[in-house]
Amino acid sequence: MSEQSQRPRRPAKPYRRPQKDPVRILAFDALRAVDERDAYANLVLPPLLRKAREKGGFDARDAALATELVYGTLRRQGTYDAVIAACVDRPLREVDPPVLDVLSLGVHQLLGTRIPTHAAVSASVELARVVLGDGRAKFVNAVLRRVAQNDLDGWIEKVAPPYDEDAEDHLAVVHSHPRWVVSALWDSLGGGRAGIEELLAADNERPEVTLVARPGRATTEELLSEDAAVPGRWSPYAVRLAEGGEPGAVRAVHEGRAGVQDEGSQLVALALANAPLDGPDATWLDGCAGPGGKAALLAALAAQRGAALLAAEKQPHRAGLVAKALQGNPGPYQVVTADGTRPPWRAGSFDRVLMDVPCTGLGALRRRPEARWRRRPEDLDTFGPLQRALLRTALDSVRVGGVVGYATCSPHLAETRAVLADVLKQRPDTELVDARPLLPGVPALGEGPDVQLWPHLHGTDAMYLALIRRTG
Repeated sequence: MSEQSQRPRRPAKPYRRPQKDPVRILAFDALRAVDERDAYANLVLPPLLRKAREKGGFDARDAALATELVYGTLRRQGTYDAVIAACVDRPLREVDPPVLDVLSLGVHQLLGTRIPTHAAVSASVELARVVLGDGRAKFVNAVLRRVAQNDLDGWIEKVAPPYDEDAEDHLAVVHSHPRWVVSALWDSLGGGRAGIEELLAADNERPEVTLVARPGRATTEELLSEDAAVPGRWSPYAVRLAEGGEPGAVRAVHEGRAGVQDEGSQLVALALANAPLDGPDATWLDGCAGPGGKAALLAALAAQRGAALLAAEKQPHRAGLVAKALQGNPGPYQVVTADGTRPPWRAGSFDRVLMDVPCTGLGALRRRPEARWRRRPEDLDTFGPLQRALLRTALDSVRVGGVVGYATCSPHLAETRAVLADVLKQRPDTELVDARPLLPGVPALGEGPDVQLWPHLHGTDAMYLALIRRTG
């Protein structure tokens, strides 16, 4: 018997069960819901956080980290995909989606947070062991160790084409937007490199929570009494929760006297409400009212003037949300489930009409970062005819001397000025109203008469508004 054969064998290491991390498991579950069910993170995450808190042992810091992991990963998904693709030996489409979600969470911790490298890798490997199994956890470990060899700037230098060679592709990788979205936003914004870089960077910033004090029902003074609340920038009814916060914990929001509403959305409603009219001002229409934020503000403003609001929404469940938002309004209002392209009301019935049309939502990518990866250029072919039909309905619905507001939460020219131009060239009985004076104090509103708001210039969603008067 040889000397080597007489050596005692080392005992095998006992199997160590993976450590379950509730924060990262919750973040993974949220990403899987976004991927598998086409859910939106802003709808999926709150109930997951609430359930985790109810179980106990999940505090505010845990909730903040889980939120950062989910939204940070979704916002930078394009950049992280390019990094991961450089670290694996197969096309990214051949990596199982759950594995890719774990990798993306790990890459965000390595490149987008201050979590130490060893902690980011080990926590991601433990997550992989829990949700994927030990075998695939080894793959996750190997990839993340390669990722950890460079910081974000170093990886961007490796995976993004030079700006001078392909400006749009460079910006798409650096700022994590699909190339076609970069091109569309650049066309809408105009100008040089600085402006588009600022806009794309703003899309990747976490937006503040903005509240609206519904006139006659709540005041900004009441909302400003909340912790870390500061006045809005432009709307007299806006209050920002500068350090985040839970809007549902605000008494006025809980009671429906105030709501969560982006300041750009508030400005659109206010501009329509304050546009000069010829003749009476008694009957208003919100023709695409769901989910109800603008309708609630318009109804409150109408009540102060003795006017009535009709809020119409095609989708029954969204009409229910509108009814909930309007509940308790002091003035007369009605909510109907109706298709705005086949309206049940008579032509010329309204003094003011808002038509905030369905769109690609490219103006709200700060709030719904996953939307940028779901939308396709061909979606414009679906929305375009609908947007034109709804604007035509709005113009038919307003009386002579009344005003229509055409609004979108997209700055894409195909959804804004192209729609406006196509419809108005067939309507000699209309004229554009300069919307800029109706947004007092708001800078950088362009040449008019329409208005385009921007996240990087105004701190709002990229809302578009054109005001049209019916002349005869």
